[in-house]
Amino acid sequence: MSFSLPTLIRFALFGTCIAIQLPGYSQLSDAQTSEHSGVYLLATGRRLPLLYTISLETALLQQNQRTSNAIVSRSLVAERHLDGRLLGDPANLVISEDGRTAFIINHHGSIDNAEFRQHGGRGQVAVIDVDAALNPANNLTANALLRSMDSGGFGAIGAVLLPEMLVINNAENHLTEDGGNRITFVDRRTGGLRHTIELQLGNPEFECEQYPVPYVSPYGPPSNRAILAPDQGFGCFPNPNGLAMGRTSNDTRYLFTANGGTSDVSIVDLEAALRGEADAERLRVVNQPGAWGITATPDGRHIIVAHGGRQDRAQAGNTIAIVDVELAVAGSPQSEVARVKVGTNDPAVQTHPLIPSVRPDGRELVVPNLRGDSVSIVNLELALSGVTGAESAEVARIPLQHPSGGPVRPKGSSISADGRFAAISAGGGSQPYSEETGLVFIIDLEIREVVATVTGVGNDPYNLAFVYR
Repeated sequence: MSFSLPTLIRFALFGTCIAIQLPGYSQLSDAQTSEHSGVYLLATGRRLPLLYTISLETALLQQNQRTSNAIVSRSLVAERHLDGRLLGDPANLVISEDGRTAFIINHHGSIDNAEFRQHGGRGQVAVIDVDAALNPANNLTANALLRSMDSGGFGAIGAVLLPEMLVINNAENHLTEDGGNRITFVDRRTGGLRHTIELQLGNPEFECEQYPVPYVSPYGPPSNRAILAPDQGFGCFPNPNGLAMGRTSNDTRYLFTANGGTSDVSIVDLEAALRGEADAERLRVVNQPGAWGITATPDGRHIIVAHGGRQDRAQAGNTIAIVDVELAVAGSPQSEVARVKVGTNDPAVQTHPLIPSVRPDGRELVVPNLRGDSVSIVNLELALSGVTGAESAEVARIPLQHPSGGPVRPKGSSISADGRFAAISAGGGSQPYSEETGLVFIIDLEIREVVATVTGVGNDPYNLAFVYR
């Protein structure tokens, strides 16, 4: 089932933005127009470039199951095109420490998704006022959008929040899915580009183009060669996707990037990067192909990498790897301390795990399996207890069902602060992109069951986060 996006016409009248509902389109429900307090979800709509605000309380009501009634508001993540078209490509998001600001990663910037059928768009960050996004009166307006910031690269995706800066993985290069090797540091207040790190090239079984790292003019990535991905030189560039921050026992911080191009994980000395060193990458951890999703345990001592889909071929993984930060930083070949199969018991089945999350107490890991149409719950203690423990570490596998009976394609995950609920974004991109075909599932982690399904959440939604009022 698809849900047509309500059409609004906006007029500027003496500086006031007025939204007029056109005849023939559904009005917001009572739940959407009432004042809310409590727990909310922010979900990125991706191909339909909106940020969705969802009330958890409303979603859990029985009468709202498999409806869009829990959607409180939809916020623009970029100003509209002058002809009224929606622009943006919201994929990832991070929330400020006080919960008042959301930084939305527009993967390819302010683009029209129906028009831009290409990788390698210039990344942008939409800075959103969360309170304004929670206000139903701002539905389908840019009233919550504080400003847009350049990501400093192409194909922005992974993000980590520092007190003054946003750290961003730029996974692609100009108009190509291949050629990404840059991590940028963007000032949270001004949007200024403060620093760029360049990751080293990979070592495939062929010669890579000349590209000195750090970059020296006139050499650069093959931006004028690879218009259609994958590039013929795939395997030269790391193409960093997910980004997480780990800590050693002496509290030294390191950035870990999931490199889809070179099938490994980069370890970046954060303190060296903050001193302005462009070559702050220290080591690589060899990983299975398709590294994409990545997260850290709450104490930062372990990094979890999901082996998702390869960018150079139609192949996906079915495992997650657990990396010990202390061992990785020391260069130990035994730094991958566990590998757990998720979503299947058959080694040949490709489940494509994507964006994992760890419960606040660090006991369990939630993994959406994109091709498996399921969510795996992994017990980290069992996973770390040895080979035998790792085999039984997937303690639950929760199937997800699409209301229409079609494929679910779960991607993103987030866990509530009390550890009770997991939220999962799902639904593949479908034409036309104006159709709200995306889903959000709410899983009660105590009983291991789906307790709510919210429909009409974007088109190919990627990631989400809990916020509190």
